[in-house]
Amino acid sequence: MRLFLLLPALLLSLLVSACQTRPSPPATGTIVPRTLEFEGRSHRYAVFVPAATHHHGPLPVVLFLHGSGERGSDGHAQTTAGLGPYLRRNADTFPALVVMPQVAEGGEWTGGNARMALAALDAASAEFGGDPARTYATGMSMGGYGTWEVALLAPHRFAALVPVCAGVLAPRAVRPTLYVTPVADAPDPHAALVQRLRHLPVWMFHGARDDVVLPHDTRRVYELARQAGADFRYTEYPEGNHNAWDATYADPAMWEWLFAQRLP
Repeated sequence: MRLFLLLPALLLSLLVSACQTRPSPPATGTIVPRTLEFEGRSHRYAVFVPAATHHHGPLPVVLFLHGSGERGSDGHAQTTAGLGPYLRRNADTFPALVVMPQVAEGGEWTGGNARMALAALDAASAEFGGDPARTYATGMSMGGYGTWEVALLAPHRFAALVPVCAGVLAPRAVRPTLYVTPVADAPDPHAALVQRLRHLPVWMFHGARDDVVLPHDTRRVYELARQAGADFRYTEYPEGNHNAWDATYADPAMWEWLFAQRLP
């Protein structure tokens, strides 16, 4: 009998402990710094936490991977281009967690960096109450390559992908380290990528006049996905150059589509 009397008190104690360990939702959406200890190194990353009005159960989670210009170790530069500025302009209305890891100078979103990004995603999701059924990946330029990379590393982790001005294989003479490593050695890397991710909804964006990451990779992936019956969408901005991210992240239709995707 004494055990049954103790159970309610024990449950109450566990609930109080859980409330104490999870941060209180902010009054307005805000970007907070975090540090991850991973594979023997400390990595700074940032998390956008939506305003308290959006905290009704588990939150959607977006993993954002930055481009080459935001590499470093300050934990901040990756919030200054792409999705970060959009979040600051829409801090009160954006409804999801956004996890923004950072690659060190000279690095790519491959190997340990891709694993670090997934670890940061897991840590932030656990801390702030992310929804594992509504977790998404997006990235721009180098981070677009990274979007493919992390999805191939964890093909059942994400409910949808939004690669922006991404490629699969950069010209080796231009940048020999920039490519999607899990499919780089396949006879047809684009076909291998589609085959391995055909179960995922994907919406790709690219500028037709992009002279940094040429749009031919995205066009080929889209054509192969269409032939395979995969749910891949493609928007090409006719007058757009490399910066396809500002238009993409400002597009309400993209966000509406993304947040409608859910893992079974």
